Amino acid sequence: MDPFSASPLVSADWLASRLGAADLVVIDASWYLPAMRRDGRAEYLNEHVSGAVFFDIDEISDHSTALPHMLPTPQAFGDAMGALGVGNAMTIVVYDGAGLFSAPRVWWMLRTFGARDVYVLDGGLPAWKRQGGGLQSGLTRRPPALFTVQYNERAAAGLEDVRLALAGKTAQVVDARPAGRFRGEAPEPRPGLPSGHMAGALNLPASELMADGRLLEPAGLRAAFARAGFDPAQPAITSCGSGVSAAIVNLALEATNHPAPRLYDGSWTEWASSGMPVASGQAFPPRAKKL
Repeated sequence: MDPFSASPLVSADWLASRLGAADLVVIDASWYLPAMRRDGRAEYLNEHVSGAVFFDIDEISDHSTALPHMLPTPQAFGDAMGALGVGNAMTIVVYDGAGLFSAPRVWWMLRTFGARDVYVLDGGLPAWKRQGGGLQSGLTRRPPALFTVQYNERAAAGLEDVRLALAGKTAQVVDARPAGRFRGEAPEPRPGLPSGHMAGALNLPASELMADGRLLEPAGLRAAFARAGFDPAQPAITSCGSGVSAAIVNLALEATNHPAPRLYDGSWTEWASSGMPVASGQAFPPRAKKL
């Protein structure tokens, strides 16, 4: 692998020059909210990066809970990756059809379960198509591979972790949902779920970390952190509606060489449906205590 360790992103040109290499696998991780009226699997079957396999966020998840697309067991994840032809020792490039939306979630999942050379395609499928990259339709099948799981149990946070972090101010809880939902002024996309936020959480909308389907340059990311009152050098837990766009904050932190935060897997869906306190209005909490 070329020295891309300083960035979690690769360009369309970089991918085009290496596509087809035996140790490289491309994953289409397209997934959309219902309001977006798009079908990730259908779009993949219509066209995708040549040789890319499809990662179904809803299917490769924990089906023992009603919460959406929670992390599966390590065994289930390893088996699913092996069946897709994805090995943990391969160089893995993940993209989505929006440019930058769901791919960071799958990037985070792969990293959580032990893959190390995992990158997000900067600009996703739109950037690939603008570059003139090769496309295929239908379902791509790869030979089975070995994915040896090395699960990082600290990567994901649970409800109690978040409650304790807020109560003790030991970590900043960074909510990536749009400001209207955070303030309780706009509805949640899931029926019956109230909008609002966890008292003491910071709001850093994922949309402020990107432009035209691409992650902002480091200077722009640092400015967005500052506007949110977020100190990226201090401990953090990222959150959103259901654990997808929160991973965009994780990606932005890695792109700026800051410590990896934990991701609240259940996110607002779990918090707001579990009888936990729901606040509204804009919150300006104090900085997290240094550990």
